[in-house]
Amino acid sequence: MKPRGPLMIEHRLIEKMLALADRKAAAMTPDTYDPLFIDTVVDFIKTYADRTHHGKEEDILFASLGKKKLDETNARIMEELVQEHRLARQKVAEIVDLNMRYRNGDRSAAGEITKIISWLAAFYPVHIRKEDDVFFPDTEKYFDQNELEELLQRFWSFDRQMIHEKYGRLYAALRG
Repeated sequence: MKPRGPLMIEHRLIEKMLALADRKAAAMTPDTYDPLFIDTVVDFIKTYADRTHHGKEEDILFASLGKKKLDETNARIMEELVQEHRLARQKVAEIVDLNMRYRNGDRSAAGEITKIISWLAAFYPVHIRKEDDVFFPDTEKYFDQNELEELLQRFWSFDRQMIHEKYGRLYAALRG
C-alpha cells in the first residue's frame, strides 16, 4: 500500500460523517436542536479529521515534501491544502462557540451551526478530491520506494499514538 492509501480510506469516512451531520443538522429546528449531537460531530472533526488525518498530512507527508524541491504547482497546491485545513479549523471553532451560545439560551445559534455544517459538508469533498486526484498521485514522484514505505510506517505509528494522546488529554482536562 502507498502512503496515500490510508489517507484516502480516511477521506471516505470523513465524507460519510459530514454528509450524515449535514442531513441531521438540516433536520433540526431550534426546538429539536441537539447540542450533544453537535459535540459528537465536533469531536469527530477535531479528533479524526483534523488531529489524526490532517496530522498525518501536515506533520508527516507535507513536512517530508517540504524537504524536497517541489515544482511550483505542487508547492502552491500544498500551501492551498494547509490553508484549507486552517479554514476548516476556524469553522469548527465557530461551531464550538455557537453551540455554547445555544446552551446559554441563544436559540438562533442552531441555524448558524447548521449553515456551517452544511458548508463543511460541501467544502470537504472538493478539498478531498484535490488531494486524492491531484496532489497525492503527483507528489509520490518525489519519494523513492524506501521513502514511501517509511512514510506509510510513520502513518501507522502516528495512528497508534492517537488514542493515548486523546485520552491523556481528557484525563488532564478532568484533573484540572
